[in-house]
Amino acid sequence: MSEKKDLYKKAIIKQLYFGNTLSLADLSERIYKSLPLTTKILQELIKEEYIDETGFAPSSGGRRPLTYSLKPGILYVVSVAMDQFVTRIVIMDMHNHYITPVEKFELDIEKNRNALDELAEKINNHINNSGITKTKIAGIGIGMPGFVDGGKGANYSFFEPDTDIPGYIYERTGLDVFIDNDSSLIALAELRFGKAINKTNAMVINIGWGVGLGLILNGNMFRGYNGFAGEFSHISLFTNNKLCSVCGKTGCLETETSLTVIVEKARQAISNGKPSVLRDQIFNADIETAFGMIMKAAQRGDKLAIDLFSEAGYNIGKGVAILIHLLNPEIIILSGRGSLAGKIWKAPIQQSLNEHCIPRLAASTEIELSSLGYEAELIGSAALVMENYEQNLLSEIAQGEIQTDFLFGES
Repeated sequence: MSEKKDLYKKAIIKQLYFGNTLSLADLSERIYKSLPLTTKILQELIKEEYIDETGFAPSSGGRRPLTYSLKPGILYVVSVAMDQFVTRIVIMDMHNHYITPVEKFELDIEKNRNALDELAEKINNHINNSGITKTKIAGIGIGMPGFVDGGKGANYSFFEPDTDIPGYIYERTGLDVFIDNDSSLIALAELRFGKAINKTNAMVINIGWGVGLGLILNGNMFRGYNGFAGEFSHISLFTNNKLCSVCGKTGCLETETSLTVIVEKARQAISNGKPSVLRDQIFNADIETAFGMIMKAAQRGDKLAIDLFSEAGYNIGKGVAILIHLLNPEIIILSGRGSLAGKIWKAPIQQSLNEHCIPRLAASTEIELSSLGYEAELIGSAALVMENYEQNLLSEIAQGEIQTDFLFGES
């Protein structure tokens, strides 16, 4: 019976995490169990001080139902957001509030052969320094760039193919670990908490050191056969003879649109004497700082900086036109680090769509900036843990380690 209750409780906690405030009827429907059984488990969670009654739902006619939400301080998630150069770690509660300050550090996962060891040490230290007991941590979610197979726990772009990344970090921390591609997790954050809520078909573009894509089809995340769907960066669109540092081919979308390219072009333009508020300090700054300088210059009206964003945005629009022709999405959301530059992206992308997309298709697709911005990957990493919250119990059931037929019963 304890295994049954554990699974039911985890199912309710998971639904309240994603739904924030739900009624008994909502919970019953979402966990596919009867009202009496849901009531029984819910009352146990209230008694154990996991859940609060939060008042009555707004009236829609008839009796207003009581609603419930998770109590603060009952459960936490370690969220990790990685890109090629910088990693961020934070511990979040069940309302996506930061419990610890975001720890940011340089970690070049392409060149640093000890990157995984350093990552595990940083995560463990962050947990230990937080003062939160590991029994209150649901797991560790990690978003990372590259070809990531979350099921196998492998990143084929930046780590050895046979490296079990979740297993390695579990050995160091004793906590369940889940990994996924950064762009997929940014899309998951948008689906659950951002601009893609209640959207059936949405494309989420992660503008970063590459240009990633998360796909939401029929209201669900679409990752493809083994998690590699959405490699937007590597659509071959240009005859520029520029070698892509990730896939090794030339002419990829990434070679004309990434934030790395914007920084490189800014430095080249300054070196060639182009007038700009940007100065020689852009050469001495690391890539993250340099991008921040260009972004601020654009927001102040600097022509060179605006031209760089406009050129990159126009080229992103060429790729977006292909997505619209193939998938006819309801909305395209610009997210990730690059979205911090704001609405400067929208005009050149729209201009490109005007030129390269069938008007009837383009007219029915919204282009929106993320409301989550640079925090999207951290939120998505936390959501990844909660999406897998029942995984261990379900796995044991599937393997016959727990002898029960309760999945299809009510007792």
